[in-house]
Amino acid sequence: MSRVSLFSAPFLLGFDAFEERVDRLSKAADGYPPYNIERTVDADGTERFLISIAVAGFGQNELEVTAEDNQLLVRGRQKDDGAREFLHRGIAARQFQRSFLLADGVMVQEATLRHGMLIIAVVRPKAEKVARRIEIRSA
Repeated sequence: MSRVSLFSAPFLLGFDAFEERVDRLSKAADGYPPYNIERTVDADGTERFLISIAVAGFGQNELEVTAEDNQLLVRGRQKDDGAREFLHRGIAARQFQRSFLLADGVMVQEATLRHGMLIIAVVRPKAEKVARRIEIRSA
Protein backbone atom coordinates (compact mmCIF):
# COMPACT_ATOMS: atom_id res chain seq x y z
CA MET A 1 0.00 0.00 0.00
CA SER A 2 1.51 3.33 -1.01
CA ARG A 3 1.58 6.25 1.37
CA VAL A 4 -0.16 9.49 0.40
CA SER A 5 1.77 12.56 1.43
CA LEU A 6 0.78 16.18 1.87
CA PHE A 7 3.86 17.07 -0.19
CA SER A 8 2.74 14.95 -3.16
CA ALA A 9 0.23 17.61 -4.26
CA PRO A 10 1.00 18.67 -7.85
CA PHE A 11 1.40 22.36 -6.94
CA LEU A 12 4.14 21.69 -4.33
CA LEU A 13 7.21 21.42 -6.49
CA GLY A 14 10.63 20.50 -5.09
CA PHE A 15 9.53 19.60 -1.55
CA ASP A 16 10.71 15.96 -1.74
CA ALA A 17 13.87 16.63 0.30
CA PHE A 18 11.85 18.55 2.90
CA GLU A 19 9.52 15.58 3.34
CA GLU A 20 12.51 13.24 3.81
CA ARG A 21 13.91 15.52 6.52
CA VAL A 22 10.58 15.64 8.36
CA ASP A 23 10.35 11.83 8.23
CA ARG A 24 13.90 11.51 9.57
CA LEU A 25 13.14 13.91 12.45
CA SER A 26 9.90 12.20 13.41
CA LYS A 27 11.67 8.83 13.66
CA ALA A 28 14.35 10.35 15.91
CA ALA A 29 11.86 11.99 18.31
CA ASP A 30 12.85 11.20 21.90
CA GLY A 31 12.15 13.03 25.16
CA TYR A 32 15.79 13.13 26.24
CA PRO A 33 17.30 15.58 26.84
CA PRO A 34 14.56 18.14 27.52
CA TYR A 35 14.80 21.48 25.74
CA ASN A 36 13.17 24.91 25.38
CA ILE A 37 12.93 27.14 22.31
CA GLU A 38 12.45 30.88 22.76
CA ARG A 39 11.65 33.29 19.91
CA THR A 40 12.13 37.04 19.74
CA VAL A 41 11.60 39.43 16.84
CA ASP A 42 13.80 42.50 16.40
CA ALA A 43 12.38 45.84 15.26
CA ASP A 44 13.72 45.19 11.73
CA GLY A 45 11.83 41.86 11.52
CA THR A 46 14.82 39.60 12.20
CA GLU A 47 13.77 36.50 14.13
CA ARG A 48 16.07 35.15 16.85
CA PHE A 49 15.71 31.76 18.48
CA LEU A 50 17.42 30.41 21.60
CA ILE A 51 17.43 26.63 21.92
CA SER A 52 18.23 25.65 25.52
CA ILE A 53 19.02 21.97 26.06
CA ALA A 54 19.42 20.50 29.58
CA VAL A 55 22.76 18.65 29.45
CA ALA A 56 23.57 18.24 33.16
CA GLY A 57 26.70 16.19 33.66
CA PHE A 58 28.05 16.72 30.13
CA GLY A 59 31.29 18.61 29.60
CA GLN A 60 32.11 20.80 26.62
CA ASN A 61 34.30 18.06 25.09
CA GLU A 62 31.41 15.56 25.32
CA LEU A 63 29.02 17.68 23.24
CA GLU A 64 28.95 18.26 19.49
CA VAL A 65 26.82 20.77 17.58
CA THR A 66 26.71 20.65 13.77
CA ALA A 67 24.61 22.43 11.17
CA GLU A 68 24.36 20.76 7.79
CA ASP A 69 21.78 20.52 5.04
CA ASN A 70 19.18 22.68 6.88
CA GLN A 71 19.46 20.51 9.96
CA LEU A 72 20.89 21.33 13.37
CA LEU A 73 22.24 18.22 15.09
CA VAL A 74 23.26 18.09 18.75
CA ARG A 75 25.04 15.00 20.08
CA GLY A 76 26.18 14.13 23.57
CA ARG A 77 28.50 11.25 24.44
CA GLN A 78 29.74 10.55 27.96
CA LYS A 79 32.29 7.97 28.95
CA ASP A 80 31.33 5.95 32.00
CA ASP A 81 33.88 6.32 34.77
CA GLY A 82 34.21 2.90 36.38
CA ALA A 83 36.13 4.33 39.33
CA ARG A 84 33.06 6.16 40.62
CA GLU A 85 30.55 4.34 42.82
CA PHE A 86 27.02 5.77 42.83
CA LEU A 87 24.56 5.17 45.65
CA HIS A 88 21.89 6.86 43.54
CA ARG A 89 22.19 7.97 39.95
CA GLY A 90 19.43 10.39 38.99
CA ILE A 91 21.40 12.31 36.35
CA ALA A 92 21.37 10.33 33.13
CA ALA A 93 24.73 9.57 31.55
CA ARG A 94 23.43 8.17 28.31
CA GLN A 95 24.25 9.27 24.81
CA PHE A 96 21.77 11.41 22.94
CA GLN A 97 21.14 12.94 19.57
CA ARG A 98 18.66 15.79 19.12
CA SER A 99 17.79 17.17 15.66
CA PHE A 100 16.13 20.40 14.62
CA LEU A 101 15.01 21.17 11.06
CA LEU A 102 16.03 24.67 9.96
CA ALA A 103 14.15 26.68 7.34
CA ASP A 104 16.02 28.17 4.39
CA GLY A 105 17.90 31.29 5.43
CA VAL A 106 18.16 30.30 9.10
CA MET A 107 21.72 30.45 10.45
CA VAL A 108 23.24 29.04 13.62
CA GLN A 109 25.22 31.82 15.29
CA GLU A 110 26.81 30.24 18.36
CA ALA A 111 26.56 27.60 21.07
CA THR A 112 27.33 28.22 24.75
CA LEU A 113 27.53 25.77 27.66
CA ARG A 114 26.57 27.39 30.96
CA HIS A 115 25.29 25.89 34.25
CA GLY A 116 24.33 22.55 32.67
CA MET A 117 22.47 24.20 29.79
CA LEU A 118 23.62 24.15 26.18
CA ILE A 119 22.28 27.33 24.59
CA ILE A 120 22.28 27.57 20.80
CA ALA A 121 21.54 30.94 19.18
CA VAL A 122 19.84 30.79 15.79
CA VAL A 123 18.85 33.76 13.61
CA ARG A 124 16.64 34.27 10.57
CA PRO A 125 17.14 37.70 8.98
CA LYS A 126 14.04 39.26 7.52
CA ALA A 127 13.88 38.14 3.91
CA GLU A 128 13.32 40.76 1.27
CA LYS A 129 10.30 40.01 -0.86
CA VAL A 130 11.45 39.68 -4.43
CA ALA A 131 9.13 39.57 -7.39
CA ARG A 132 10.30 39.29 -10.94
CA ARG A 133 8.50 39.14 -14.23
CA ILE A 134 9.13 36.04 -16.33
CA GLU A 135 9.42 36.65 -20.02
CA ILE A 136 7.21 34.45 -22.18
CA ARG A 137 8.88 33.32 -25.36
CA SER A 138 7.07 32.05 -28.39
CA ALA A 139 7.98 28.60 -29.69
